Amino acid sequence: MFKTILFPTDGSPLSDKATVTAVQMARLHGARIIAISVIQPFPFLPMGDSGVVVPDAGIYERQMNDAAERNIAKVGLAAQQAGVPYEGLVVMSPSPYEEIVEAAKKHGVDLIVMASHGRSGLNRLLLGSETQKVLSHTELPVLILR
Repeated sequence: MFKTILFPTDGSPLSDKATVTAVQMARLHGARIIAISVIQPFPFLPMGDSGVVVPDAGIYERQMNDAAERNIAKVGLAAQQAGVPYEGLVVMSPSPYEEIVEAAKKHGVDLIVMASHGRSGLNRLLLGSETQKVLSHTELPVLILR
């Protein structure tokens, strides 16, 4: 039924837990799994000579890239152990949901499997929900895991 499954991962414990289900689904359907981790660019810009110490954007981006590579490597290891074909993607974007939706189109994905933190109320308003945004911007089936 599903030939290609896209699994966005942020390396959180919830995402790690969802990895097991995503890989099992891929194995069950004889599908390949594509893991994607989206790095958001450095969020601050120096404001001239204000005396405020701002972390180096290059260091931030290297650290975030390293973390993203580790996140998708965990999915790759689980896929390898299950005998599931795997591809890993690390991309940088201020809008993770757009990258997820675009990757789904580009790779001919049949299903997106995502973990959701289940935020509600003010936390959801302030932090946003990438899962909700993906749901709103794709016509593909999306399996949400908690």
